[in-house]
Amino acid sequence: MAITTIAKLVETASSRDLTIGALAREIEAEDAGLSIAQLNDKMKKRLEVMRDSVARGLQGVRSTSGLTGGDALKMTEAQSQGTLISAEPLNSSMAYALAVAEVNAAMGRIVAAPTAGSCGILPGVLLSVGETLDASDASLIEALFTAGAVGAVVARSSTLAGAAAGCQAECGTGAAMAAAAATELAKGTPGQCANAVAFAFKGLLGLVCDPVAGLVEVPCIKRNAICVAVALAAANMALAGIESIIPPDEVIETMGQIGRDMPASLRETALGGLAATPTGRKLAKELLPHK
Repeated sequence: MAITTIAKLVETASSRDLTIGALAREIEAEDAGLSIAQLNDKMKKRLEVMRDSVARGLQGVRSTSGLTGGDALKMTEAQSQGTLISAEPLNSSMAYALAVAEVNAAMGRIVAAPTAGSCGILPGVLLSVGETLDASDASLIEALFTAGAVGAVVARSSTLAGAAAGCQAECGTGAAMAAAAATELAKGTPGQCANAVAFAFKGLLGLVCDPVAGLVEVPCIKRNAICVAVALAAANMALAGIESIIPPDEVIETMGQIGRDMPASLRETALGGLAATPTGRKLAKELLPHK
């Protein structure tokens, strides 16, 4: 049973008094022929990888190219020193997102949810909000199923690929998945989760994919950190009872259309945007002298 729209997710979950996560897990159990316990175990392993990648990244890692690394450590040190504007769980979520994305750039093990280039957003938000709310692993696992359901809808009705629709597809989906997961963790309704999805996407529509030297580092890693702020803002607006005038499914469809309207230079080709700046081209020549 494939649910292809956010509206159907909300309708089905609400009619059965379930969270979106519980419904998504039930559907997956039916489709995959696995028990709820087996699915929880599989998702728990992904949660553990997310935690491990955060922990490794916070220690400070460098990418093979040398372009990136160590920024997650800078964030945590600044936070402990009281340098940052107090805004928890935002600061922690930014540090965690940077940590995971830096581990990815250093060829470490991460969960590509929804993609490797946007891998820091969901764990950044999920783990920091979970700590703030003192959420159990069971709640975090259910929230991951919620995030997965949102990502599955986007994949079916639009795209997750930066090459097809720019970074709005990758980081936009990551922010939408994280916003829905955070909303559910904070006891939001299925309808509020759906509004959080719409808000997150609306804040990132038109975001281009312009990796310097074609590497998933600049500006990708910093975008992961910035997008957690979008996800948290989306979740809080939804939890406040604010509703999106444009339904989430229409927002998702619009994202795909905007992607199709984008020139190829802004869709992961490294031919436009920041990749085409003087500095971007200089770095590309240094890192890829054969090109």
